Order: sequence, then C-alpha cells, then structure tokens
Amino acid sequence: MEGTSRPRLPGFSGRHVGRALTCLIFALAGFLFYTSARTANGTDLRNDNTLLRLSDLIQQRSHDNADADAQVAALRAQIDALAQQHVANPADQVRLNALEQAAGLDPISGAGLTVTLNDAPPNATARIPGVPQPQPDDLVIHQQDLQAVVNALWRGGARGIQVQDQRLISTSAVRCVGNQLILQGRVYSPPYVIRAVGTPKALETSLTGDTYIQTYLQYVTAYGLGWKVASSRAMTLPGYSGTVDLQFAKAG
Repeated sequence: MEGTSRPRLPGFSGRHVGRALTCLIFALAGFLFYTSARTANGTDLRNDNTLLRLSDLIQQRSHDNADADAQVAALRAQIDALAQQHVANPADQVRLNALEQAAGLDPISGAGLTVTLNDAPPNATARIPGVPQPQPDDLVIHQQDLQAVVNALWRGGARGIQVQDQRLISTSAVRCVGNQLILQGRVYSPPYVIRAVGTPKALETSLTGDTYIQTYLQYVTAYGLGWKVASSRAMTLPGYSGTVDLQFAKAG
C-alpha cells in the first residue's frame, strides 16, 4: 500500500515543508451542498421522506456486509468440518492447515503489539512555539497514517494483522473517505485499533524507524493526534471471514 506523506512541521526541523494534504472532506462537503441545493430547488429537503441521507445509506450497507461476513464465516466452518472428514491422507490435512494459516483464514495467537490512532480534539491548537496553527486536515487520521502503521508492522515480522475487528489478508485494502475507514465493505470511525501478532520488540522497532511514522509523531506532539502502542504477551487474532475471491472490473 502506498500513499503521500504528511508534510514535516517547520517547528521540528529545517527541512522544507512538503505539499499539504488535499482537503477531501471540504471538497466532498461542498459537492454535497451544491447537489442538495440543485435537488431542493428552493424546497426544504428535511420534509422529503423519499430522500435518504448518504451517511445512513453507507451505514446500512456496512451493517449488511457485516451480516454477510458472519454468514460466510458460518458456511466456511461447515466446509472445513466436512473437508476434515473426507481427507484420506493426514499429510494433505497438514498442508491444508498450513496454507489456511498463511492465507489468514485461521485464528492466530501469540505475543504482539496494539497500536491505536485517533483524531486530535476538534479545537486543538499548536502546543509548541514556532509550529503553525493546525488546519482541519491536520487534526484527523488519514489513509496514509493507517497504511504506514500496517506496512511497518509487516516489515517488523508480523505473522498476522487485524484492523478494528477484521483480519487482513493479501487482498485487503485500507482506504479512507474523509476520516472514515472503509475496510472490506464495512465503515469505521476513529479511534482505529491495529493489532499484530509477532515479536513485540521487533514490531515496535519497525514502527519507530519508519520515516512516515516519525513525521506523524510530530503531529501527535504538536496538535494532540492520538497515538498509543501497547505490547501483549498473548493475543489472538480471528481468521478472515470474508470472501477470498478476487474482485475486478470488467469492460462492458
């Protein structure tokens, strides 16, 4: 996963300030206001029961996807039980179990690390002399922030990673609209909790050595963005419960 970097804050170093992140929230809000005005045509949209709020629609779809994931998980458990009954060669079962473990389909346990990211308080101001006052975009968690943590944990030797309540697999994509996370068809709001099974010291070293995360920590100090890292001697991540089929666009 790739993404553009947060600009370094001038109060922390003499390097040139990078390009500011695009204010997606305001662009989207402006588009919605414009669309609402055109649709209303001078009427009060609040009294029109035929129009649904987009956020309600997204939340409903997220709940539907969560229900579908639960059904898929139940069916997969039945398939696994039937498969174990009909495996003639024990060596084949061992190989199957190893492949499912590597693919993230089975739960995984061990020592690990939990990283929590959160938005800064909405009225946050600069806490350090010489640092500019924050823009609204500086006070929220971005897609690149989550991607940086996930990538650093993989580089640190994580054997499995969970974001919120979902296990990541090779086809998982961490994407945000505004400051809302959309992961495998479901919508989440901050705080964002990322859990990884692996050697805690190696995972934490990978986090602190990542240049993007070092920049993110400047915003933590300057504006109060949330950042918490906690190690665990034992944790269990659930197996991935969604579909493993690759989804792709087709030409019409």
